[in-house]
Amino acid sequence: MNNQFMFLPVMLMNQQTVTIIRDCNDYTSRFGLKLSEQEILELVENRKMVLEETGRIEFGGGIIQKLIMEFADSVYVNQQDYVEILNELQECFYYFKKESLEEISDDELIGLMKLYYDEVCHGSIEFLRSSMLENYCRDIRYRTKDYQKVNGYEDDYTDFLDWDEKKY
Repeated sequence: MNNQFMFLPVMLMNQQTVTIIRDCNDYTSRFGLKLSEQEILELVENRKMVLEETGRIEFGGGIIQKLIMEFADSVYVNQQDYVEILNELQECFYYFKKESLEEISDDELIGLMKLYYDEVCHGSIEFLRSSMLENYCRDIRYRTKDYQKVNGYEDDYTDFLDWDEKKY
């Protein structure tokens, strides 16, 4: 039997994802953001790679649509870096979804990422990744804080500069 039939669902899922991302352009164009067909294919390929690296599987379009819609109005997202930012946000999402032990929903994680990205990290994905989300997930894993009662960034996550000095 030919193995090409095994790839049919993957091809259909990728095509569905391409269509979902393409449809986001209607919304994001009001913020001066638009993805070309080449950029859309790059996002889909990056998604496939990140899912493989993190050992995750997804059905349908995944979280890319939610990331696009959530971050479109950020003052730190511009057309020039749009694809790179989305790729990095995808990587952050899947990594920290795993690191949070699946204890927060996709929407909660995306909302938290957006809040920290805009209000605390001022557009620095590296800072978002290495400090804010890392600290948040560490607290989930070790239950050092009541992470379920986080209300905005008014928690201790803005106090990242003295992280090493804290005694737990």
